[in-house]
Amino acid sequence: MGHPFDLTGRRALVTGGATGIGEGIARALAEAGADVALTYRSHAPDDIRGRIADMGRRSAAVRADFTDMDASAATQVVDFARDALGGLDILVNNAGIIHREDSTHMPLDDWRRVLSVNLDSVWLLSQAAGRHMVAQGAGRIITVASVLSHQGGLRVAGYASSKHAVLGLTRALCNEWASHGVNVNAIAPGYTATDNTQALRDDPERSRALLERIPAGRFAEPAEIAGAAVFLASDAAAYCHGSVITVDGGWLAR
Repeated sequence: MGHPFDLTGRRALVTGGATGIGEGIARALAEAGADVALTYRSHAPDDIRGRIADMGRRSAAVRADFTDMDASAATQVVDFARDALGGLDILVNNAGIIHREDSTHMPLDDWRRVLSVNLDSVWLLSQAAGRHMVAQGAGRIITVASVLSHQGGLRVAGYASSKHAVLGLTRALCNEWASHGVNVNAIAPGYTATDNTQALRDDPERSRALLERIPAGRFAEPAEIAGAAVFLASDAAAYCHGSVITVDGGWLAR
């Protein structure tokens, strides 16, 4: 019997895989043995693709903008990964954006943009991948939620709403697809050193307040979120359905 965390021969698609948490997950999946396709929008994928190649794994990348995705575009992304890698066993819905603004002033367009990227794309890609995985009787879908799936946050009404909804979607798909051999689970990262938190980290007062609240006393590095994805993608998580793994340095425990 192989190691339960071994992903050799598995084929994964990671959205937003060229930077931040997505890059960390793409690299970790490849280190565990998987071939990895990824989507990117503005960050060039050359660096992470080179790292994956150095591990002897196959990689592929496609540019995708999730701010106005429809079902056809989602199917095209999933089909790209399947064609490039020869199949699809793992989908990691990582791509996400955040908009910080007082709720009394947030324009509807910004609200819709956040919900489109953070929720609509997760639904459409999961649906497209889920059809294939249900038909083959096996698959792993991992959504990247947030500690703000459990809290309201400050000045991020769209983001918090979208991440609450991602957990609801994760559980709904789990209920439909677990009996078909498809595991649908979520990771809830805490504050992580990525582009999405750059403004917070550049604000001395806000950064200090956050660090005082985090028992670990620091922001996470993207690679520290990736282990949870490897676990959920592996045979070690065969009986995990609708689970949420929190990786937050103790934020929610405070």
